[in-house]
Amino acid sequence: MYIFILSLPFFSFLISGLGGRFIGSKGAAILTSALITITWLISLLIFYEVALNNSTCYIELFKWIDVSIIDVNFGLMFDSVTAVMLIVVLTVSSLVHIYSTGYMSHDPHLPRFMSYLSLFTLSMLILVTADNYLLLFLGWEAVGLCSYLLINFWFTRIQANKSAIKAMVVNRIGDLGLALGMFTIAYSFGSLDFSTVFSLTDYLENNYLYKDIHTATVIGIFLFIGAVGKSAQLGLHTWLPDAMEG
Repeated sequence: MYIFILSLPFFSFLISGLGGRFIGSKGAAILTSALITITWLISLLIFYEVALNNSTCYIELFKWIDVSIIDVNFGLMFDSVTAVMLIVVLTVSSLVHIYSTGYMSHDPHLPRFMSYLSLFTLSMLILVTADNYLLLFLGWEAVGLCSYLLINFWFTRIQANKSAIKAMVVNRIGDLGLALGMFTIAYSFGSLDFSTVFSLTDYLENNYLYKDIHTATVIGIFLFIGAVGKSAQLGLHTWLPDAMEG
């Protein structure tokens, strides 16, 4: 059941993107909307099992990176926070998919658009289900890529090109902050796994990177910069108005 959270949006993206010319616009609209809605229903079951019954689930899919002291698995973590975010993400995504089938019905490239939406959903699901910062960063960057693709969907429009490039460039500032935060976490803890980092946070209470530079404060600032960029908060918000071009 838990694996379906990622596999269904992936198949939705793949079939609509590669097979759109065979299943047509109507087929792509029905397929992607149905798969994302089914994923939303599964998220309700996960919320009941994980959040209401307090049963956290960890899934290790395969070994991803093993370099020196950094050992990263491609793993998923389903806790109460993840369960809530799955409902939020999939509720909005399901409604967007269904609404887009009508709003974009006149566009001959509807299958490509629905494919982008499904990839966007998959990226956000990877972000919220990741059990380590590196996998979270993968989903984070994929969300940025999908933002570029969706803003620049009508790529023959010059303004759409400019808006997509601006969104990508401004988001790189936030992504740099998140990356620096990850590097600091890896340096301080020797791990990027959430479970390891969270269990050792008390260790940072009196830990300093250099003289009066408090380690936990530096990590918090870097991660905050990442959030500011991605959510278009004041300072790194300039890309969002232009993104409406898409």
